[in-house]
Amino acid sequence: MFFEQMHPTWQYALGDCRDLLLLMEVKLAGDSRPYMPADHRIMRAFETSMDDVKVLLVGQDPYPTENVAIGLSFAVDLEVSKTLPRSLQNILKEVATDLGSKVKVGGDLSQWANQGVMLLNRHLTVPVGDASGHDSLGWGRFTDKAVAALAERQGEKLVAILWGKQAAELEPLLGGAQVIKSAHPSPLSASRGFFGSKPFSKTNDALKLVGRKPVKWDS
Repeated sequence: MFFEQMHPTWQYALGDCRDLLLLMEVKLAGDSRPYMPADHRIMRAFETSMDDVKVLLVGQDPYPTENVAIGLSFAVDLEVSKTLPRSLQNILKEVATDLGSKVKVGGDLSQWANQGVMLLNRHLTVPVGDASGHDSLGWGRFTDKAVAALAERQGEKLVAILWGKQAAELEPLLGGAQVIKSAHPSPLSASRGFFGSKPFSKTNDALKLVGRKPVKWDS
């Protein structure tokens, strides 16, 4: 199921991960705990062609609250989550400050995904109420391979945004990609280097440098 949900470009690049994905499906099916996101959303970040990805934005885990996570890092289902998580609030606050504009983007962040921003979590599932509960499931092995494959395919045309220590661990896999990193936007660390880091304008400058269209982060 998971392998088949990916775009053919990802299937070709990650063909050796088919068994790993199948193994994780079996493990999830045998776990009595509910997990998020829903099965049809788990591979959502991989539904876009590798060639259409121009920005990689890395998160850690899906939100462990029931029915909030939608398969895109930091994004939420607005029909379920009436109050945005603090990390997402801080991200949108930095968008406004960085770009000096009013933010119209919704909390599901689909506007970013539709422009070639790959919103990828290191781990693609999480048990409800148990943050980091699937860290040993095997997702880290899979997403490491995915990041390396994307970087090899895109080279300097790819811009990677790495927030926090766990995301920064991916930098050695990014090859010639342009890397923009800072503290994580969580309430615990946002004031220690995330606010004022201007990741959105820096990303657009990096995209322009390689002849790619900037992202409309605020709308």
